[in-house]
Amino acid sequence: MRRTILASTAVVAVLVLTGCAQGGGASQTADGPVMVEPAPGARDGGVQSAEGGSSSLDSSAGSSGSSADSAAAADQSVITTGWITVTVDDPTAAVDATVDLVESLDGRIDSRSQQAGSENSRSSAQLVIRVPADSVDAAVEGLGELGTVDSVSLSSNDVTLQVRDLDAQIKALQASVDRLLDLVDQAATTADLVELETAISDRQAQLDSLKSQKQYLSDQIAYSTLTVDLTQKGALPSNAPGDFWSGLAAGWASLVAAMSGLVVAIGVLIPWLLPLAVIAGIIALIVALSRRGARRRAARGGAAGAGGVLPTYATPYQPASTTAQTAAPVAVAPQSYGSPATNPGAATATHPATTPDSHDTQVLGEHDRAAHPDTAPPPVDAPESDTSEHRDTPPYPQS
Repeated sequence: MRRTILASTAVVAVLVLTGCAQGGGASQTADGPVMVEPAPGARDGGVQSAEGGSSSLDSSAGSSGSSADSAAAADQSVITTGWITVTVDDPTAAVDATVDLVESLDGRIDSRSQQAGSENSRSSAQLVIRVPADSVDAAVEGLGELGTVDSVSLSSNDVTLQVRDLDAQIKALQASVDRLLDLVDQAATTADLVELETAISDRQAQLDSLKSQKQYLSDQIAYSTLTVDLTQKGALPSNAPGDFWSGLAAGWASLVAAMSGLVVAIGVLIPWLLPLAVIAGIIALIVALSRRGARRRAARGGAAGAGGVLPTYATPYQPASTTAQTAAPVAVAPQSYGSPATNPGAATATHPATTPDSHDTQVLGEHDRAAHPDTAPPPVDAPESDTSEHRDTPPYPQS
């Protein structure tokens, strides 16, 4: 019974793969093995048929998976960019060949620039080309035939989600604009009509912006961007002098160039140096005047201190009959200048014993001098170096 079931399963699998057109015959064939015991060879054939059916299922599943991958790849939106550097013998001829290559691939040239060679640099050229996305490999291969490829860099950016988002927004805005246009015909008042037109203008502006973005992305997806650098082959020429005279000429040229640069720098700085010089002169003048005034004040103070005299004190008046004092100290008796009766303001001055070299004697009061003008000592002329602050002090009497 188990063998019968196994053989029946194999036959059913084969019949399912052959198609539904032979469904009736398949049923009759499937019913046969149930009534009759199959032979060993038939059992082996049935097993082989089952294995064949399994392989057919696997191949069918594989083909379905590859078809799904192809559909997914077709739905992807990828932007491809690249950079290629090629060393060529003649950049100008290489540029012409690149233009021909791009035109043959149904592409276009977005930009082109060429630099002529000089003593310090080789000639070169740069192009930005746009080729169909499925022709990038052919373009790189064709550029490699122009010379020696130094470097190649390709990058891809998947923008599938961004494209789908733009499509959804465009679809929604387009439907909104269509509904607003339908409402315009139903507007009953002018205010409603103005409001609808304003809304339509806003939605239409957004819709146009989204369509522009979608168009840009579509162009970037459809045409890949390649930047091509073409550089001349060969080493840079050496500028080192070969002999004494060439070295002398090179040194003289360097000196002339340096002096020319210095003259130019001075010409640039002169407009800036003139205002700075004026400001510096004003500051120097202010400093000089302040220092001169300080020196004058210092000189006046020094002259006053050096030419001045010590305060002088008058010795008490003594009668003419008084003999000259000796070296020994002599006590002076107290004298009274007037009595309280005749001079109430008079005061009695008692003078201690003094020596000829002492200046510690007490000075008579102004009141006593006023009371006895005839007994006051004769005035003494003050020296020329006497300052104003000592003029009121009674001078020493002349001997």
